[in-house]
Amino acid sequence: MKTLKSVPALVLVATVVGLTGESAPAQETPSDTLLTVGHFLDMESVGDPQISPDGSQVVYARRWVDKMKDRFSSSIWIVASNGTRNRFLIDGSSPRWSPDGTRIAFLAEGEPGGAQIFVRWMDAEGAVSQVTRETRAPSNIAWSPDGNTILFQQLVPHQDAYAVDLPERPEGADWTPAPRVVDRVHYRFDRIGFLESGYTHLFSVPAEGGTARQLTAGEWSAGATFVSGVGSVGYDLTPDGRTLVFDGLMEDADQKYLEYNIYAMDLESGLITQLTRQRGPWASPIVSPDGRLIAYTGYPWTSQTYKTTELYVMGVDGSNPRLLTGTLDRDVQNLTWSDDSRGIYFTAGDRGTQNVHLASLDGAVRQVTRGEHMLSLSSVSHGGRAVGVKTAPHEPGDVVTWDLRRGGDVDTWLTRVNDDVLANKRLGDVEEIWYESTEGTRVQGWIVKPPDFDGSRKYPLILHIHGGPHGMYSVAFSYPYQNFAANGYVTLYTNPRGSTGYGTDFGNAIDNGYPSVDYDDLMAGVDAVIQQGYVDESKMFVTGCSGGGVLSSWVIGHTTRFAAAGVRCPVINWMSFAGNADVTMWGYYRYEGYPWTNPDKYLEHSPLMYVQNVRTPTILMTGELDLRTPMGQTEEYYQALKQVGVPTKMLRFVGEYHGTGSIPSNFMRTQLYLMKWFQEWGGKPRPAADGRP
Repeated sequence: MKTLKSVPALVLVATVVGLTGESAPAQETPSDTLLTVGHFLDMESVGDPQISPDGSQVVYARRWVDKMKDRFSSSIWIVASNGTRNRFLIDGSSPRWSPDGTRIAFLAEGEPGGAQIFVRWMDAEGAVSQVTRETRAPSNIAWSPDGNTILFQQLVPHQDAYAVDLPERPEGADWTPAPRVVDRVHYRFDRIGFLESGYTHLFSVPAEGGTARQLTAGEWSAGATFVSGVGSVGYDLTPDGRTLVFDGLMEDADQKYLEYNIYAMDLESGLITQLTRQRGPWASPIVSPDGRLIAYTGYPWTSQTYKTTELYVMGVDGSNPRLLTGTLDRDVQNLTWSDDSRGIYFTAGDRGTQNVHLASLDGAVRQVTRGEHMLSLSSVSHGGRAVGVKTAPHEPGDVVTWDLRRGGDVDTWLTRVNDDVLANKRLGDVEEIWYESTEGTRVQGWIVKPPDFDGSRKYPLILHIHGGPHGMYSVAFSYPYQNFAANGYVTLYTNPRGSTGYGTDFGNAIDNGYPSVDYDDLMAGVDAVIQQGYVDESKMFVTGCSGGGVLSSWVIGHTTRFAAAGVRCPVINWMSFAGNADVTMWGYYRYEGYPWTNPDKYLEHSPLMYVQNVRTPTILMTGELDLRTPMGQTEEYYQALKQVGVPTKMLRFVGEYHGTGSIPSNFMRTQLYLMKWFQEWGGKPRPAADGRP
């Protein structure tokens, strides 16, 4: 599925037993120098850094594990742009600086309940005011150019009356509630559940507090999404504050797939004008500082399942739309105009890395930052100092800053939130490999080795498959793979055809054929690692979640080379999946036609149809609340494996939607259950030496 900013694709989602009082054999030996699952409880993460307009300070979100409540908690921190005075600021999320840098707006729990907008003055007094008192939570906040108002998005309820007249209920009678009336294709969404009937619209509220004003209205949703009420709207104001530009579709998008436009609204008259004319998924508009141009992303509509997102620019009135990124052939995201309105900075994933690029108005594109890392671009000060989050194989994400005008290399680390945890930990080396698959295709992957790796020994191998299927494994730090390494496993992760970061043709190679050649690429990767001479071929394992669950179930239906499998949150029957998942239109766009018009195609690519070939002991792991790859898919595969006599267990993760790791203890359980299963069916590996004297 094309990865949308608002409707995620089938994505890859990555115990300390005493946390829940369970008693079970330990899969790990406690260690001070190796990264065991228990250390996960002490890890932190950072995100959403925002630099002040003058470039002097950065606010960011800092998240940690609440060990007592088994959940993640976060708050807003502040640090000087030279890395000093890193400190807690206030509880909340989504901090945004006012244009003059005197205040920040943020979201926090407030009256009458749920998230509300607050403003904190950034002077010595630090006064805080609650700005909204909405009955439905505002989100996606932004300041007006003059700093007088704050914009946000919110769901506007809409309910078509569809009731029947029952006989009068006797006084005191306890009758069953009325049925839930469903008349839309998309009426549920993962991590939300049943959606409230309504549409997403944009609002503004005085920055000092007051009554919110609804800006857009109607039986349609602002935002580039086909699931009404879900996702973030891409919007911006012209510098004079008179015109609002936003993405969306001013008609019912319930059965429209990847069709969005850019609109402009005159805030005084309320008149809305459609700026984009060509059919396509046009989104993420931002206005140039001089107010003359709008940059946005998208591409002319296509029925193929993957196409790289491109960068366009047009006049503020929609005139002269033109492509700026030319032959780049990489997904464009995180747009930011240069101060002089002569170019647009953006990030692009490329072969497992992500860096910042600059597209000038004359169509020239150059890479600004370089490095084997994943680097985001979150915000830029007036002087061109940028902030983002950087991660690399041995570096969990931290907030960094750099000067975009001077070559752009990252020059200052503002946080080191996990240095305390990793200070004495021996991590496994991460080796990049390229290998050849069928049709002469070159494929990239990475190997994570145990900390005390010895090339003369034989190691068990875990093949870990990403989701999407249009996603990209990268050089980012991976806690799960380093944890596997600490326990003596070699882990291979690779980007087979269908992955992003290698261009449209590579990503679209599985169009109307998923799985297919991606399987070839995965097996060629395993062969390439075996050729290096240190893999015990009797102890090879395969796992993956979501799209990785699709492919891991496909793998064991097409080869018996793996000793055991961990199939997590899979799709195994494309016919039943399309009508039961929360992203139904995505399901109907996998193959030509519908299941009832082209059933052979849907069945040809369903792992269920190859279950008679499976000999691999398989553990199934899925969240009980999963709406993206519903539990019914796992149940169906479990019963099929039982019927053909394959050793199997089904683990139904409590409290989990898609994936099995959104709750800290469940993340740790995922690691331990996988290793337990692999040990039962392949033998226990020799873990890395603790390294203590």
